[in-house]
Amino acid sequence: MTARTKLLDPEVGTAMSALSAAAKKGLGDPGLAELVQIRASQLNHCAFCLDMHLELARKHGESEDRIQLLNAWEEAGDLYTERERAALALTEAVTVLTEGFVPDEVYERAAQHFDEGRLAHLIGLITVINGWNRLMVSRRIPPGGNAW
Repeated sequence: MTARTKLLDPEVGTAMSALSAAAKKGLGDPGLAELVQIRASQLNHCAFCLDMHLELARKHGESEDRIQLLNAWEEAGDLYTERERAALALTEAVTVLTEGFVPDEVYERAAQHFDEGRLAHLIGLITVINGWNRLMVSRRIPPGGNAW
């Protein structure tokens, strides 16, 4: 499979990058930010974003066990904290939207672990990684490829 286009409109790329940076900064937990972005990218089958965020997660000190078992986080015992589990559940609900909405219980679970500001940034981060996933998948940008 080859890339369909190597071009990303610079204005779009700059805006997306700014949104990503703002969401990550406001969340205040770089390791959690990477776990969220990896999980969304797994669900969206985005090899480019997975490759990038796996590397960043390692740089932020995530263990190989936590990275490798992220796809089965619900079954991984106490490998993830309750806060991380709430963020991952919200990531899945926002990414998949199979019922058309984020269930109240998923949102309320996250709200128990994140104050209003951090929850807003978490939702922003989930939203922007889904946007990045769609940009890369639709353009067929391979892992390690040049997205710009």
